Amino acid sequence: MRLTLPRTLLAAALTAVLTGPLLTVPAEAAPARRISYTEWSTRADFRAGEMDGVRVARGGALRIGSPIGKDFYVDPHDGGPAKMYEYGRWTSPWSSPGFALTELVPSWDARTRRDSWIQVAVRGRTASGKESTFDVIARWAPGDRTFHRTSSQGSEDDDIASVSTDTFRSDSGVAFTSWQVELTLFRKAGTRGTPVVDTVGAMTSRLPDVSSVRTSRPGVARGITLDVPRYSQMIHEGDYQEFGGGGEAWCSPTSTSMVLGYYDRLPARRQYAWVPSRHPNRFVDHAARMTFDYEYDGTGNWPFNTAYAAQYADHAFVTRLRNLRQAERLIKAGIPVIASVAFGPDELDGAPIRSTNGHLMVIVGFTETGDVVVNDPAAPRNRTVRRTYDRGQFENAWLPTSGGLVYVIRTADQELPARSPGNW
Repeated sequence: MRLTLPRTLLAAALTAVLTGPLLTVPAEAAPARRISYTEWSTRADFRAGEMDGVRVARGGALRIGSPIGKDFYVDPHDGGPAKMYEYGRWTSPWSSPGFALTELVPSWDARTRRDSWIQVAVRGRTASGKESTFDVIARWAPGDRTFHRTSSQGSEDDDIASVSTDTFRSDSGVAFTSWQVELTLFRKAGTRGTPVVDTVGAMTSRLPDVSSVRTSRPGVARGITLDVPRYSQMIHEGDYQEFGGGGEAWCSPTSTSMVLGYYDRLPARRQYAWVPSRHPNRFVDHAARMTFDYEYDGTGNWPFNTAYAAQYADHAFVTRLRNLRQAERLIKAGIPVIASVAFGPDELDGAPIRSTNGHLMVIVGFTETGDVVVNDPAAPRNRTVRRTYDRGQFENAWLPTSGGLVYVIRTADQELPARSPGNW
């Protein structure tokens, strides 16, 4: 099976996640799962940061104001000449999650106009005050006509942090007590178009390195199943090799499309008119194209998917949950949850695939006994997408592998439940 999640998982065993210098311990003795999500989304939020060449527009969004500089950029994926861009920059205040973090995944809600794009970079600071450099995580635009969105790999010369596709990670033996995000807005020199950034934030975490977890007790969503439409990724097998080729490669954009369909917020037909009418669920082909990461060469970049969804559903971000009880709170609030899982042979009874190093599916509800009702896009047909998985098996395919990673997508009138301890 083609690996469909970011490379943050590809080097991990199916039953372990690499999150820092912690030792593997039995599940019953595992230390706490530390998770925090912080975002900036209002006029006051953005004004609390450092603004250089950007301004906060009416409504609270960041835009380019008076650019502070110009630079050439060569798009490595279009074969064209270097272009001159002018830019402004916003830097967040230092944020402290209250624990020593080892991983960070950013999220953003943004739009771009004409030939413009954004760059997202982060850095960390240790308890002793040592700072990493700002490492670029993403260069992003929602379309691909004038710019090809890319992630990043590797590290700078500081040797205390690195980037793997969509995740900023401290090096072994290092943990950060605070962090900053740096957002740079670019537009083609001499033009007046500008990116518009409504929200930028990040999930930080420090997780126990465990091979299994205890099954959580059923919570508040027993017997609730949301009416999320069912889309199969497998019916797209062979579609658009330049965007991953459909089938096994498209679990993330297919899951994202299911949630947008639930909110009746799929893109307008004119936006996917380029997809031949013979293709089923043409909006999934569109989502795959608009989430495709030209550096990673796939559609599984986590924040690229939430950034795509945010254009239609108003708000979307990447976070981690501590267990299924937290997912139940979101389901009860009417919010489906896209979860990242990995499992070995025969470790998830009833799954349409025998094993996977990384897969996305939508949690849509829970049975009366607390088992998990999902829309699993790996099913061969739309009508077979709805599945029910054993609660304990699901948590062990989710928490020790991706660390409980999820996409949370909602509309402006869909309120999050009362803030969970830190992670939304």
